[in-house]
Amino acid sequence: MLHPEDENKNENISAEEPATAAPEPKKEVKPEPEEKAAKKKAKSETADAKAEKAKAEKPAKKEAKKSDKPGEKKDKAPKKGKKTDTAKESDKSSKKKKDKADKASVKMPDDYLPRQLIFYRETVTAELKKRFRYKNVNMIPKLEKIILNVGIGEGSQNPKLLESVTKELSAIAGQKAVVTHARKSISNFKLRQGMPVGCRVTLRGWRMWEFFDRMMNIAIPRIRDFRGLSDKSFDGRGNYTFGIKEHIIFTEIDIDKIERVHGMDITFVTTANTDEEAHALLQASGWPFRRRETQSTEQAA
Repeated sequence: MLHPEDENKNENISAEEPATAAPEPKKEVKPEPEEKAAKKKAKSETADAKAEKAKAEKPAKKEAKKSDKPGEKKDKAPKKGKKTDTAKESDKSSKKKKDKADKASVKMPDDYLPRQLIFYRETVTAELKKRFRYKNVNMIPKLEKIILNVGIGEGSQNPKLLESVTKELSAIAGQKAVVTHARKSISNFKLRQGMPVGCRVTLRGWRMWEFFDRMMNIAIPRIRDFRGLSDKSFDGRGNYTFGIKEHIIFTEIDIDKIERVHGMDITFVTTANTDEEAHALLQASGWPFRRRETQSTEQAA
């Protein structure tokens, strides 16, 4: 509790002090136009400097990304004159691909006609038309395609043999061979569905006529003890199939480079409706069928 006299003193002091006025707000001094221009110039200069720095940093970042080890020192980088191992391997693979593409893309001129096709058009068609009395030229039978097939039972167990056989068949046909796979699983032969079992090639066009010519005039005469091919190998629909025991009869095969001598099945697919027409077509083309007399004497013996 305060003494009454002290209270009176406080009241007198508060009465004697004058009332203080509220502080006035400070007025912002607007910059002069010259100062504004100087600030704008400074800002533009800083922006240009930042842009130049960013441009200088971009190529350095790209080089760091390209390098396999960005933290590696510059001294360890390969010299410009020498190529790394990866670059050499890529160059070799690109060269191999180009060579394969050049070999695969063998194109004959548009006006090229194989001699066997010319012989068919000039001689065979007239003979067949006269013999079977065809009213329309399109009814005359002709070769449609030739199929070469090689079966390899050890293809799944010996992939190296399968690869060599496909290369040899491609060389014989002049066209890349396709690997064939098993359609069914057979436990007795230790065979499962999808396993590689051989390779084949289908020839059409001028490649077909060229192979027919080489087969008839070069390869077949090289068969040992050749006495003609059987004329009983037709399937009833005008297609003819025969087998070869040794593929080395073809001149494209080098005996010193092969791994194993194997045979193949060759099928001539024709547009003939009957076996008689197909037989007449092949016989008129010069196919070396076995004579009937030799067949009868062999059966009698």
